[in-house]
Amino acid sequence: MTGDKTDPANKLLELHVKHELAALKGAKLRTFLKQEVGELLDLAGDVTLNRIASEQQVMATIQRVVVNMELDAGIPELAGEMANEVLNAPVQATTTLGDVIARDQAAGFVEELLELRGQREQMISNIMAHPVYQELISNVVYQGVINYLYEDNLITKSVPGVGSMMKFGKRMANKAMPGLDETFERRFKSWLSDSLPGLIGRSEQFLQRALCDDEVRDTVMAAWLATEDRTLAELREGLGDAELQTFVVLGYEFWLRFRKTACFDGCAQAAVAHLFVKYGDRPLSDLLGDLGVTREVIMAEVNAWAIPVIDVLREEGYVEALLRRRLAAFYNSAPARKILA
Repeated sequence: MTGDKTDPANKLLELHVKHELAALKGAKLRTFLKQEVGELLDLAGDVTLNRIASEQQVMATIQRVVVNMELDAGIPELAGEMANEVLNAPVQATTTLGDVIARDQAAGFVEELLELRGQREQMISNIMAHPVYQELISNVVYQGVINYLYEDNLITKSVPGVGSMMKFGKRMANKAMPGLDETFERRFKSWLSDSLPGLIGRSEQFLQRALCDDEVRDTVMAAWLATEDRTLAELREGLGDAELQTFVVLGYEFWLRFRKTACFDGCAQAAVAHLFVKYGDRPLSDLLGDLGVTREVIMAEVNAWAIPVIDVLREEGYVEALLRRRLAAFYNSAPARKILA
C-alpha cells in the first residue's frame, strides 16, 4: 500500500489493525477465546470423525511423523541429561517406594499376575528346558556328589582319618592309572546327562506344586514389605550416570529400529482401525468426552498457555505485523479501492 496517511484505505487499515490489537488482549481476548471454544465444541456435537479424517490420513501422519522423521542426535543426549537430573534430584533421597506405589496397589498387581497361571507354568517350563539351567543343575549335582564322597558323608565325619585315607587312595589311584579322575568325571557326567531329563521333570513338577498362588503371593509381598520403606535413591544404588546414558542410547536405538518394523506397523494399523470402528460415525464430542477433554479442561490450558503466549507475541510486534500482512492486501485490492473511491 502507499504511505499516504490521507488515503482512505490506509486510514481504514490503521483503524482495523488498532481494533484487532485491542481485541487481542486482556479480558477481550479471554472472552473471544472462550466463545470460540464453545462454538467449536458445539460443532463437535454434529461433526463426525469420518468427516474430518480417515484411517489412511491418520496412518499417513504416523508414517511421516513417527516412522520417517529423522531425529537429531541431540535428542538421546538431551534425554540422557534429563534422566540424570531426575535420578540425581534431591527428592529421590526423600521419596520411598511406598510413596510412589501404595501397598494395596502392589497387592492388586500381584493378584492380577496370579491370574496368569498358564503363563507362569509356561515360564517355569521354559526355564527348566533352557540349556544353561540344565548345565547348572548338572554341575551342582556333580559337585554335590563329589563333596559328599570325600568330605561330607556320614563315614568320613564319624570315623577319624577315613576322609584323609579316601583322598590318599584317590591320589594313589591317579598315580597308578593316570586320567582316572577324568574318566570318572566323564562317565559320571554321561550318566548324569542321561538321568537329567528325569531330574528336571521331577524338579519342574515340584516347583509347579510349590509355587502355588499363596506361596507366590506371600513371597512377593514379603519382598515388597522389605523394600517399600527404602528410598528411590537407595533402590537405584549402582546405577551411575554412565550406565544410565548407556540405557538411554540403547532404548533410543531400539526405538529407531522398532518403528520401522512390520510389528509396529501392524500394531498402529490395528489401533487406528479400532478407533474409526468405534468413533468414525459418532460425533467428535463423544471421542473428546471419553478422552476427558471438556470445556473446562480446554479453557484451563487456554488461560495457562494461549493468552500468555499471545501477550508475548503482541509485545514483540508479531501480532501487529501479522494483522498488517493479512489486511493490507484486502485494503489495497481493486474492489476495496473502488468502493472507497
